[in-house]
Amino acid sequence: MASANKQYKAVGEELWKGRTEKINAELFALTYGALVVQLIQDYEDYGEVNKQLEKMGYNIGTRLVEDFLARSTLGRCADFRDVGEVVAKVGFKSFLNITPTVTHGAQPIASSPTRTSMPPPQVNAPGSTFTLQLDENPLAEFVELPEEALEGGLWFSNVLCGVLRGALEMVQMQVQAAFTSDVLRGDETTEIRVTLVKYLEEEVPVGDD
Repeated sequence: MASANKQYKAVGEELWKGRTEKINAELFALTYGALVVQLIQDYEDYGEVNKQLEKMGYNIGTRLVEDFLARSTLGRCADFRDVGEVVAKVGFKSFLNITPTVTHGAQPIASSPTRTSMPPPQVNAPGSTFTLQLDENPLAEFVELPEEALEGGLWFSNVLCGVLRGALEMVQMQVQAAFTSDVLRGDETTEIRVTLVKYLEEEVPVGDD
């Protein structure tokens, strides 16, 4: 597993170095901030702003994944744990030049009352999770949320949750992605939890068996 992680890290580094259309980080952060402010003015409801940011991210994710797969030339992930490693070390690195720390969780198999030992968790079962801890967040540079936004429940970088959901759906994984903490909201860390809902069936073209 360690060698695979090193490989993913190296791929992410190479993709970032080879990306010619890099945008200035400060301009990127300010542009995104202006978008969030505009949404707040348009909807006047922080819950709805969260939904709109996630929806925008979903649309972005469904488009980014094609570029990602073409440029990374990575094969199919072995399991949901592998997905977490690729998302953190290759996906985030190649597009945002950051590498979140990833931790894994799994849905344990329901145990029988007669069993004396717990079975191993299933890393591909619905309910399996990984958590991304963002030590850096390019979207949140220069941002300080007003008290009203904190009380209203704004997740400033919620577009990232949508990107994850959209991208993974394009590779046949239905997931839920949500922030569990954010330094902008006074938390010690910024973390996104991604939970596997189910694997999707690949669509068969009409006329094919």
